[in-house]
Amino acid sequence: MTDEVVSAAQAAQLGLRHITELTGREPSGVTSLEPSEDGWLVGVEVVEDRRLPSSIDLLGLYLAEIGADGELLAYRRIRRYPRGKGGDNGEVG
Repeated sequence: MTDEVVSAAQAAQLGLRHITELTGREPSGVTSLEPSEDGWLVGVEVVEDRRLPSSIDLLGLYLAEIGADGELLAYRRIRRYPRGKGGDNGEVG
């Protein structure tokens, strides 16, 4: 980006874009955003495996580390779970 520090809203959009591009999966949205030492940590939920009915889709939660300049520093999948089971530690893989 530039020498400017990215805002929270910009970091969220960048995290969403980077995770979508890197995984090739459909995003459900940004689930978390918090400042870090070097920029921002952005949680992004994506549809990992479409199923019928959609209420049993498998979702993945990814964490993207966005630098203060807007560059992607790191990313990783931190959870995988059935839709509707994100809060109960029902990890699948």
